[in-house]
Amino acid sequence: MRRMKLGNELDVPVVGLGCMRIWDKPISDVERLIATSLELGIDFFDHADIYGGGRSEEVFAQALKNLKIPRDKVIIQTKCGIRSGFYDLSKEHIVSSVENALKRLDTDYIDVLLLHRPDTLMEPEEIAEAFGYVHSKGYVRYFGVSNFNSMQIELLSSAVQHKLLTNQLQLSLTNTGMIDSGIFTNTKFHQSINRDGNVLEYCRLKGITIQAWSPFQYGNEYGNIQGTFIDNPLFPDLNLKLEYLAQKYSVSKEAIAIAWILRHPAKIQPIVGTTNPERLRKIAQATEVELTREEWYSLYISAGNMIP
Repeated sequence: MRRMKLGNELDVPVVGLGCMRIWDKPISDVERLIATSLELGIDFFDHADIYGGGRSEEVFAQALKNLKIPRDKVIIQTKCGIRSGFYDLSKEHIVSSVENALKRLDTDYIDVLLLHRPDTLMEPEEIAEAFGYVHSKGYVRYFGVSNFNSMQIELLSSAVQHKLLTNQLQLSLTNTGMIDSGIFTNTKFHQSINRDGNVLEYCRLKGITIQAWSPFQYGNEYGNIQGTFIDNPLFPDLNLKLEYLAQKYSVSKEAIAIAWILRHPAKIQPIVGTTNPERLRKIAQATEVELTREEWYSLYISAGNMIP
């Protein structure tokens, strides 16, 4: 597994494992998944306090304990800020979220803490105090955000002294809004609508690593996840192209879909949420593939996109 620098600072694998769906799995299955992930060189695990109501973090901690895996052999990222019916990036909630996550994860520290969703009521100075407190206590090593646009990051950075390493955003072959708006600059096509404040280019300029969540998923016009596009009859052209390239490079379709993300010069880290160890092995093949520029665009077009 190739490695990269998250936010130009933290050494991580180019693919991370998302743990949202492990909360209701038998502990033996979670152990096999983690063991396979580490065998493949994927030692980065992404969590959030809302995944299974915190149960995903607890199951993960128990699996690590059963496998006798030392804490320094894994990189743990978790998120906070989503509550029932509202968002909360107050100092009190951030601090209590971190303290509770440490208990569930049975660890002394979290490697990376992300603010899960932008809170329009957030006070940058208050967040700066929260970050300073949990960092000074040794609870959190690094910080980042999730689903923030460029000006929200600028607002946060006006007070926060710690570098924001990452911005976790939805990106897949069938969810390409942040790419579309750049390609369609200076046109009147609907794809030219800039919904994210040039977040792709902004993060590249600022040295913030974009993490791609749901890299195999498609959704409706409102972004609601409806399923995977792999082997889905709704995406015949895309799957034909994926199959062609999979055969060319002797890898899986899943690997090609991830290789498409990895090919972008923004050095995006996909966060894959599979709970199937064998599927994870197929996904890991992506690091063996370097798509050509023509192949990258052919996949983009086969997913239903166009170029002006």
